[in-house]
Amino acid sequence: MATARSGAAVGPSGGYDAVVVGSGPNGLAAAVTLARSGVRVLVLEAHDTAGGGTRSAALTLPGFVHDVCSAVHPLGVASSFFRNLPLADHGLQWVHPGVPLAHPLDGGRAVVLHRSLDDTAAALGRDGAAYRALFEPFVRDWEALLETFLGPLHVPRHPLLAARFGVRALPSAALLARACFREEPARALFAGLAAHAILPLERPATAAFGLMLGVLAHAVGWPAPRGGAGAIPAALRSYLEAQGGEVRTGFEVRSLADVPTQGPILFDLAPRGVLAIAGERFGAPYRRALQRYRHGPGVFKLDLALRGPVPWAAPACREAGTVHVGGTADEIARAEREVWRGGHPERPFVLVAQGSLFDDTRAPPGRHTLWAYCHVPNGSRRDMTDAIVRQIERFAPGFGETILASHAMTAADVERYDPNFVGGDIATGVQDLGQLFTRPVARRDPYATPDARLFICSAATPPGGGVHGMCGVHAAGSALRGMRGGRQRTW
Repeated sequence: MATARSGAAVGPSGGYDAVVVGSGPNGLAAAVTLARSGVRVLVLEAHDTAGGGTRSAALTLPGFVHDVCSAVHPLGVASSFFRNLPLADHGLQWVHPGVPLAHPLDGGRAVVLHRSLDDTAAALGRDGAAYRALFEPFVRDWEALLETFLGPLHVPRHPLLAARFGVRALPSAALLARACFREEPARALFAGLAAHAILPLERPATAAFGLMLGVLAHAVGWPAPRGGAGAIPAALRSYLEAQGGEVRTGFEVRSLADVPTQGPILFDLAPRGVLAIAGERFGAPYRRALQRYRHGPGVFKLDLALRGPVPWAAPACREAGTVHVGGTADEIARAEREVWRGGHPERPFVLVAQGSLFDDTRAPPGRHTLWAYCHVPNGSRRDMTDAIVRQIERFAPGFGETILASHAMTAADVERYDPNFVGGDIATGVQDLGQLFTRPVARRDPYATPDARLFICSAATPPGGGVHGMCGVHAAGSALRGMRGGRQRTW
């Protein structure tokens, strides 16, 4: 990571109305929200490029573009923040695959989540009617659903919809799948969706993750940005600068003295990072609460340059932007339990993205990229390359022969790349019932800290992980309320 000397060449103290520390999607969203309200805002980023967990790089061979962290972004097209910005005018193009998701099973079969709810249900046979009954009400009202849940706890504007979703979302994914579906394809499909929670599938509310991701697939798809995930922060930065905001990269903030403002400071950082910079400004109870913040399992990330497309045994997998590689619902549940208990599964649940099948900017002609990761214990240093390749080979015989080059990141490497992902925890904190809406601390305004100048806008605040920008939007709203209320006179 290239960084400049702390405090170097930023400008005089007080030169900006507000400063955002960190340039992930939430930090940029906070800056955009402030700038659109007429606030002179500066974003400071320690890395040499903006983006946080949404960056792209040539990790393997020349001409191959890999997404370093996130790759597929349903919330990027679904959240109200992104939908209300003219980011296409700033270079962001969404590429939709033939189908959002395929889930291979042994014997050359695959269950497919089509963009069409009708097509998905029709392919599920005896479970088709149950699948439709589960998803259709929420797909129909998906915008209202997101409005309700992409934020802190509040009285919902759509209480009946929220209650109906809650009844389905609060059970464990394992329980809901058994209750709704009779056959393995539907159960495996739902287990793979729910496993994005990075929790044991027997935990309460893991069903919420499966439901929400399925709803998004049918409502808006699971697209990826043309040219790689780095196109998202590039477009946000371009739009921010058009609104008068600034971004400075290669600048590491080590203390509040480095930040050139007498106004609000918003941290797109995990609680650990906030404490390192500003911990002395908080009383002991709040400091202890941030120190108790829980991080979950990490990820092992593998990027591959391929001589050709993955030779999936099931043809449907060759049309999918995302492939869930994990086998049956029971296998996926077993792997996620083992990770939570501190183990490394021999057959991990592997999330695969095949961006180059649908975006010819990702690899040289005839070549392809593959993005894959599996869950591992927090802070793991184990190389899971062989386990991932074996799992893919199980459903794509001959896959190993297509690999030209690889780039691996252990969970510890992921944290070194982005310190917000403590121990490789890409969700920036456990997303269970005990912490999802009370992150990072149970407060009426979770974005505000006891210091009236300081706010947290990272995925460690509601609604949590995902590239949606809403943590930044809500934190900026909190800061703006303070500014408009005259509190800045006491700053």
